[in-house]
This record gives sequence, C-alpha cells and structure tokens, in this order.
Amino acid sequence: MYREKIDAFVEAHRQELIDDVCELCRINSEKMPAEEDMPFGPGAAECLDAAMDMAEGYEFEVTDYDGYVAAIDLNEKPRHLDILAHLDVVPAGEGWTVTEPFEPLVKAGKIYGRGTADDKGPAIAALYAMRAVKELGIPLKKNVRLILGTDEECGSGDIAHYYSQEPEAPMTFSPDIEYPVVNVEKGGLKGHFTAEFAASEALPRLVSLDAGIKINVLPGKANAVVEGVDKAVLADAAKAVETETAVSFLFEQDGSRTSITAVGKGAHASTPEEGVNAITGLLTLLLRLPLAECEQTAYLKKLNGLLPHGDVNGKALGIDMEDEISGRLTLAFTMLTVTGSRLEGQFDSRVPVCGNEENVLKVVKSRMEAEGFAFLTDTMNPPHHVSGDSDFVRTLLKAYEDYTGLKGQCQSTGGGTYVHHLKNGVAFGASMPGRENNMHGANEFVEIEDLVMSAKIFAQVIVDLCS
Repeated sequence: MYREKIDAFVEAHRQELIDDVCELCRINSEKMPAEEDMPFGPGAAECLDAAMDMAEGYEFEVTDYDGYVAAIDLNEKPRHLDILAHLDVVPAGEGWTVTEPFEPLVKAGKIYGRGTADDKGPAIAALYAMRAVKELGIPLKKNVRLILGTDEECGSGDIAHYYSQEPEAPMTFSPDIEYPVVNVEKGGLKGHFTAEFAASEALPRLVSLDAGIKINVLPGKANAVVEGVDKAVLADAAKAVETETAVSFLFEQDGSRTSITAVGKGAHASTPEEGVNAITGLLTLLLRLPLAECEQTAYLKKLNGLLPHGDVNGKALGIDMEDEISGRLTLAFTMLTVTGSRLEGQFDSRVPVCGNEENVLKVVKSRMEAEGFAFLTDTMNPPHHVSGDSDFVRTLLKAYEDYTGLKGQCQSTGGGTYVHHLKNGVAFGASMPGRENNMHGANEFVEIEDLVMSAKIFAQVIVDLCS
C-alpha cells in the first residue's frame, strides 16, 4: 500500500537527501568539553541546530531538549513509533585518503566522510521517510517521532536526559546498524585497570607508551619510546614481530632514545577480529627487546599474558563463551598508557546472553588482581533481547523483504545501540547486509542506494505501524 507513491517521492528527492547528508557531515560533531547550553560541546550543538533548522524547513514540529536531543514529530497524534538516530561521531582518526573527514565527497555512488554511515546518513533517511508520508498526505492515526541525539558514541547521556522527561514509545527502532533486524544486543564489560610500580633507570628500558583514542575503538596506531636499545636488535625484533602479528613498525631516533610507532588496522571494538590491534602488537615487540629486568617490565609481561595479541575472545582471561542467541564473547584491548612508575589500561568486551557478572566480571577481576593489577570496574551492562515473533518486528521484516527482495531475519550484535535499554527497541538498518562502510575507521562512507532504499522502507514501516 502506497509503495508506488513512496518510491516516486524518494526518487524525486534523491539529490536533496544527498545534499542534506553532506550538510550535516561537514560539521565535526565529536564530543567536546561542555559549554553553556552545549552539554557535549560546540560541534555537537552546531550539528543539532543544523538538523533542527532542516526539519523546521520541511515544516515539522521540533522540540529541543536542553541541547541534548531534538525531537521531530510527524503529527500531533499519540506517539506510537520512535526512531532513534544520532548526530555525534567518533573522532576523525588518521589514514583518510579519499577525502578529509569533514569534507564529504560524493563519488562512485557513495558519500565519503565521518558520520555518513554512522549515523547522520541514516538519520536523514528517516527524516525523508517522514517527509514522504507527510508530503504525500498519507493518513495516519498515530504519531512518529524522530529523536536525534548527540552522545551515542560516548555513553548516551543525551538519551538518558531525554527519557528522564519523556516515556518510551510503544515501539522504537534505531537505524544504526546492518539490516535486517537486530533484536539481540550483547552485554558489555568496560574493563579499567591500573598498576603502580617502582621506577627504574636501568637500561635498556621503556620510557613511555601511549595508545588508544576511545574505549570502543580498536586502535590502528600505538606509540612508545625506548632508551638504550641497539638499532640492529630493534630492527631484527620488529621484522619477526611484523610477520607474526601483521603489525608494522616505524622508528625515529633521537640520541639514545627511539620512538616506535606501531601500525595495525583500526576497527570497532565490537568486531575486533576485523582489525589488527596496534597495542598488543607493540607489547609483543617490546617484550622481544632486551629490556632490563624491573617491576615495569614484569607488569608488561603479566599484561601480555592476560591480553595477548590475537586473543579477541577473552581466552587468556578465562571468559571465552558462546550461545546460540547472541554468539561468541569478544574482547578488544583498546587503551593503554605506561610511564616509569604506572600503567593504566582499558578493554571493551561484548558479552553474550549467557554471560553475567558472576561468570565474566568476577572472573576477570580475580585473574587481574591475582597478577597485581587493580581492577576498577564493578558493573556490567546486561544484554538486550526483544522477541522476534512480535508484530512490530514482523512488520519491519516484511517491509525490508518487500522493498529489497532479500530474506528478512533477526540477528544479534556485539555493538550497543540507543535501544539497548528500551523494553521494545530494536535496531533496523540502514546499511545492507555485508556492506563494508569503514564505520569508525578511515574513509567511512555510505552507499547512496542504501539511504534511498532505507527512506522508502522506513516510510512503509511508518504507514504500516501508524495507519
């Protein structure tokens, strides 16, 4: 019902959709220090303002929730469906070659730029779905609200603020993942640990190590400075470790000190198997060097034993587990700093439905504290599961199947979305299955066809659920 009209409308507004995505993606909306009326910094605030202006230009009613969230309503009827999308982005990172991170480029059917896939492009697709229903005059009995947040990448404090003032809608989906429908999200253990030790000036030694940009980003680069290491010894060790780990190394000499840059491949922490961890590769190299025996070196060895290179399932920590509903536990070692007398690190583990504080958190804490580390994490984020047999989920799957011709089915993810704590919330789109869009990495892009198709699917879902 209404498919031909929806198809025609979205196709007629294809270029406008592309232009609107590019407008938002020109704004660096990564989290910055808070300012007055800007809880997540000026970049996120600018992007939120731009999106609100855009929606008002299309004659939607827009509500600003204290700079945390914008709500865009299709009509004034009772709320029935919420669509949750976010305008904040992860840091730009390094390695961009197609365009600069915040200079969106349309090329070969794609839009390149930070946020194009995660999540500004899908947010605009949802807005255009609402435009289609509104401007085509399709009658609805209930309201749809598009909620645009600004802190999804850094803890979702925006949505917490919003839901402290508003109730959940009976149904919610977030277009922040791959089709078809994700109705299971793994739980999360954000491990945070430290260790302190006596400083040593004995050579050769590690002067410092600094790696990681965010806890949920597998680092593609890591840096260390060593002192008193022979160049030939360093080169030989690096050659062997490169072969073993797929991490490459760059060196810069400054007197008796050498700066080492480890280069791997960045990835989202929920899919560490898709990256090459620069931190663990760098640790592997450091422990192949003839570092003087001291407390710092001893802790590096212990750390390498607990979080070794290539262990993306927590085997060494004793938490490798799997279930049929949500798959296998993953673990990404994402942050580490080391000085002469202290180290601090973080890892991001995505835990299947069978995992809990007893068989994950307490096991990790025991293992790390047995090796002398202070483990500072005392809670876990529980997994999320919505029945795949509900009318809501079946409606989403039917729209997906009708418009794409592909089989619709429920699936699970290790990546957390906005709906993780919502009773009847699932993730739905906006990229087609198997699409590699470099989300959270360099050269992020979105397929224009995916956005156009998503706008059509979302419009049909609105009609089917709210008529």
